Amino acid sequence: LMGTLAFPLSSTGFVVGHAGLYQALAMFAVAYFIIGMTVLSVCAIATNGALDAGGAYYMISRALGPEFGGSIGIMFFLANVCGSALYVLGLVEAVVDSFGIPPGQKEGTGVHVLPQSYWYELLYGTVLLALCLLVCLVGASIYAKATFLIFLIVAGVLGTILISFFATRPLRVPIRLPHYNGSETDNGSFTGFSLSTLRDNLGGGYAVDYTTGQMMSFSSVFAVMFNGCTGIMAGSNMSGDLKRPSYSIPRGTISAVLFTYLVYNLLAFLMCATCNRILLQKDYGFLRDISIFPPLVTVGIYAATLSAAMSNLIGASRILYALARDDLFGEALALAKKTSASGNPVMAVILSWLVVQVVLFSGKLNTIAGVVTTFFLLVYATVNLACLALEWASAPNFRPTFRYFTWHTCLLGIAGCCVMMFLISPVAASASLGFLLLLLLALHYLSPSSTWGYISQALIFHQVRKYLLMLDVRKDHVKFWRPQMLLMVQNPRGSARLIDFVNDLKKSGLYVLGHVELQDLDMLPSDPLQPQQDSWLNLVDKLNVKAFVSLTLAPSVRHGVRQLLFTSGLGGMRPNTLVLGFYDDEAPQDVLARHPAFTSTREEVPLGFPPLRAPTTPKLLSAREYVGIVADALKMLRNVLLARQLESLDKAWELRRAASPPPTIHVWPVNLLRPDSARYADTCSLFLLQMACVLNMARAWRRARLRLFLCVEAGTMPHAQEEKLRQLLKDLRIQAQIQLVPWDAITRLHWQTCRGPPGGPAEEEEEEEGIVNFPTNTTQVSDEYVCAANKLVLEQSPAPAVRFLYLPRPPADTSLYPLYLHQLELLTRGLGPTVLVHGVSAVTSTQL
Repeated sequence: LMGTLAFPLSSTGFVVGHAGLYQALAMFAVAYFIIGMTVLSVCAIATNGALDAGGAYYMISRALGPEFGGSIGIMFFLANVCGSALYVLGLVEAVVDSFGIPPGQKEGTGVHVLPQSYWYELLYGTVLLALCLLVCLVGASIYAKATFLIFLIVAGVLGTILISFFATRPLRVPIRLPHYNGSETDNGSFTGFSLSTLRDNLGGGYAVDYTTGQMMSFSSVFAVMFNGCTGIMAGSNMSGDLKRPSYSIPRGTISAVLFTYLVYNLLAFLMCATCNRILLQKDYGFLRDISIFPPLVTVGIYAATLSAAMSNLIGASRILYALARDDLFGEALALAKKTSASGNPVMAVILSWLVVQVVLFSGKLNTIAGVVTTFFLLVYATVNLACLALEWASAPNFRPTFRYFTWHTCLLGIAGCCVMMFLISPVAASASLGFLLLLLLALHYLSPSSTWGYISQALIFHQVRKYLLMLDVRKDHVKFWRPQMLLMVQNPRGSARLIDFVNDLKKSGLYVLGHVELQDLDMLPSDPLQPQQDSWLNLVDKLNVKAFVSLTLAPSVRHGVRQLLFTSGLGGMRPNTLVLGFYDDEAPQDVLARHPAFTSTREEVPLGFPPLRAPTTPKLLSAREYVGIVADALKMLRNVLLARQLESLDKAWELRRAASPPPTIHVWPVNLLRPDSARYADTCSLFLLQMACVLNMARAWRRARLRLFLCVEAGTMPHAQEEKLRQLLKDLRIQAQIQLVPWDAITRLHWQTCRGPPGGPAEEEEEEEGIVNFPTNTTQVSDEYVCAANKLVLEQSPAPAVRFLYLPRPPADTSLYPLYLHQLELLTRGLGPTVLVHGVSAVTSTQL
C-alpha cells in the first residue's frame, strides 16, 4: 500500500495534466485490470502452500521450474532496483523543487538553499539512498514500524488534501519553469469546482515535460503512471518475513489495490474539476500550494516516496537472497547468502544498494520509467503464466484456498501485460524478452537440477493423456504405420550398440527397453526393480536414445517377455515389433565402456548394472525357451527381429569412411531356409524391405546404399523377375540396387535331401498343412545346404555395414526348436552385423 500511495501525492497531476480525465481514467482502468488479474494469480499461488523468501520469484520458480524462476528472478530484482532508483530520483526532484536555488541565481533566498546540478542531485540521491540502506540493514521489523508510521502520515495528508479541494478559495499559483523555453515564470490557476475547468481537462493535452524537455505521449505517461502501481507486490516480496504469508498476502494485496484505485480516481476527478491545465502540467507539486496546511503535504510526499524506495530496495534484497540460496547462479551470488544473527540478509541488502546507486547515475526519472515498467509487466505476465500452468495441469495438489480466479483471468492478465509492454516501448519490450531468453538458455544448460518439481512435466502428462485418448487404434492405416520397438536387454553392458542401432530403426515410433528380473516377489521384502529404474533412465540419457524403460519380475524370461508384450505401451502406442539379441555361445563383451557416449565425455560407466555373465556361467534361458519367445511374439501378431553381432558394428567408422564407395546395407528378402517358396512379395519380405528402408532413412544412415539380392535359377526368366522387382521398388518409393545371384548349386543341395522336386508330393503335403507354418521344413534342410547358403551370402562383396535376412517362422513341433535355432546359427555364422526379420503385418502402401 505504501509503495503505491507515493504516486497519487506526487504524480497524479502529471498524468491528468497531460492525458486529461478520460485518458487518465482509462490508464487507471487498464493498469489496475492488469494488476487485478495478476493479484488474483498471486493470491492463488500464495494460498497453495508454504511461501518462503523471494515473493514472486519464489512462486514462479516453484511453479515453472528453475529456468523460468531464475530468469524472472533476475528481471524482478532489476525491476525493484530500478524502481527504488526511480523513487529516489522522484524524491530528489521534489526536494530540489521545494528547496533548490532557482536557475540563474548564484545564491539562494529563504528556504531555497540547495544548489542544482547533475552532480548535486546525484549527491542528494546518494544521501537519501543511504538512509534507506540504514533502515533495511537494521531489518524487516524496523522497516515495518517505519512503514506503519509513514502510513499514518500519508493517510493524514490525503485527508488534508481532500478537505483542501473544498476549503481552499480560488487562487493564482506562480510557477517557476526551470526547463521551460518561454518566460521564467507562469501562472497556474486553482479555480475551485468549476464546470468549465472540468470541460477543459476532459481531453488530452500532451505537452513538453518541464523536467526532461521531452514531448509526452500516452505511452510515456502510462509508463510513469504504471510505476506508481507496482508497489502492490511489496507485500509478496516480504513473504519470507511474514508470519502467515498465505493469510496476509491475499488480504493485504487486494485491500491495497482497491484502496489505491479509489484514491487515484477520486484525486483525478477533483484535480480536473479544480485546477487548470497549466497548473497541472507545469507544477507537479501544486498540492502544496492549494493545501490548507502546505508543510504537511511536503512531509507526506517525502515520506511516501521514501517508503516506496525502501520497499523496492528491501524487496530487491529479498529476491537476490532467494536467488543466491537456491544456487541457480553458483558462486556468482554466493556472497548474497550471508545473513546477520537475526536472519537479515545484510549482504544482499548491500549488493542491492550498490546496484541502485549505479542506476542513479542515469539521471532523470522518466529516463528509466519505461524500462522499469517493461520489467514489471514481464514479471506480472510470468506470474499469470505460472498460475495458468498450474490450473491447466490439473494437478490434484493444486488446491489454493483462494478460489476467485480461473484460467480466463490468468490468460487476460498475460495478454494485458504483453500488449501494454509493447505499446509503452517496443524496443524495451523486445530487449527485455531477448534478455529473458538468454537467461533461460543459460540456466537451462548451466543450472543444477532442482527438486522443486517441474510444471512442464505436469503439463506434458496432461496433454499426452488427452492425445493418447484421441489416438484410436481402430483408425490405424497402413499408410501411417511406423515401427514400435520392444528391445529385450539382459544387461546393457553387452548391448549398448544394439540399443543404439534399434534407436535408428524406430523411425519416430515407440521404443521400449525391456528387462526381465528373475525373482519371486512373494519371497522379497520389497520391489527390487525400483532401485534399478534410475540406472536405466540414466543409461537412456547417456546414450541419447529416445526410449522408455519397462522392467518386470517373472519366474522365467519367457513369461517376462510375454508380460511386456501384453502390457508395454498405452492406448494406441504399443510395441508391434519385438527385438532380441541372438542366442549363441559367444562370450558377452562389455562394450558400454567403449561406447562413444562415454569415451567422448570421459564419463564413468553407470555402476548400477552387474558385471556380464562369465563364459562358464549357465545362461538364464535355454534354446527351447528362446525360440518359444519368438513363437509367442508371432502368435501375438508381433513382428520379430533377431540381431546378431550388432556389437561389432562400429557405426561411426562405417558411416564416416571414404565417400566412394559409400557403405552398403545388404537385403535378402527370400527365405533362404525354404528355397521352394522363394517369393519376394509376401508379407514378411515386404516387412524386411520396409525395415531396411527405415534404417536407410535415419539421419546417420543416409549415406548408405541399399543392395537387394534377387536369387534366380536357370530357366526362370531372371530379367523378367528383376523387372518385376524393380517395378515393386518403384511403387514402394524404395531406392535400391538390385543384384542377381544365381543359386542353382545351392538349391540342388536342398533337393537332394528332399523327397522330390518342387510340386511333388512333399510340397503338396506342406501346402495342405499351411504354407505359413511349414512344420516339416526344418527337418528337410540339411546343415550342408545351410552352410552353402551362408557362404553365398558371405561371398557378396563389398562387405556391408549390416545385413537383413529373412527369418523363417519357428516349427510347430516344439521338439524341433533346438534344430531350428541351430540352422539360424549356421546361416548367420561369420556374417558380421546381421538382422533376421519376420513380419506378420502389412506395412507398405502404394496409396497417396
